[in-house]
Amino acid sequence: MNVQEDEELVWDPEGRTSEFRIYEFWQLLEATSNFSEENKLGEGGFGSVFRGRFPDGLEIAVKRLASHSVQGFTEFKNEIQLVAKLQHTNLVRLLGCCSHGEEKLLVYEYLPNKSLDFFIFDDPRRALLDWTKRLVIIEGIAQGLLYLHKHSRLRVIHRDLKASNILLDCDITQKFQILGLQKILAQMILKETQEGLPEHMAIWLLSML
Repeated sequence: MNVQEDEELVWDPEGRTSEFRIYEFWQLLEATSNFSEENKLGEGGFGSVFRGRFPDGLEIAVKRLASHSVQGFTEFKNEIQLVAKLQHTNLVRLLGCCSHGEEKLLVYEYLPNKSLDFFIFDDPRRALLDWTKRLVIIEGIAQGLLYLHKHSRLRVIHRDLKASNILLDCDITQKFQILGLQKILAQMILKETQEGLPEHMAIWLLSML
């Protein structure tokens, strides 16, 4: 058995929920219309994100990791196993994944109201967030961070918390994007926890006020 064949085997992530699935590549191709430009939600250094829909009507967001990523299959699998242990209402749910040859894909729940920066950095759209909604979002951010830093099964420091990584669901409840954006710490505390609030985070939190 060669390495590529081995990487396509079904595996059972430790700590995954019953909702977590290993998807076939063709399923994600069909769901995203072959990763069409019309379904592209965004693109970054990690790769591209596509909106998709399964035959049963479930809408998803598929992260197609960049082919130039240095992350190998083992690292990809280990990272998913870690994130599968993180379950909180303010974290974007990881529904499953797919590994097919050089393709590595992550399947998340789809959140229709885009990211927080879509609203707070645009004057007309900012008016849609009244004080009640803003307080709900701020409280959700605090609850999510408290879970990651203190109450989760793992010690997590989110190293890329910014408005574009705060996604909003139908009820304007915020959820963090978590995979690939944090340091997973096993029973240790990094000195970064004592460095104070990152400047970019302080700026967009102030813009909410």
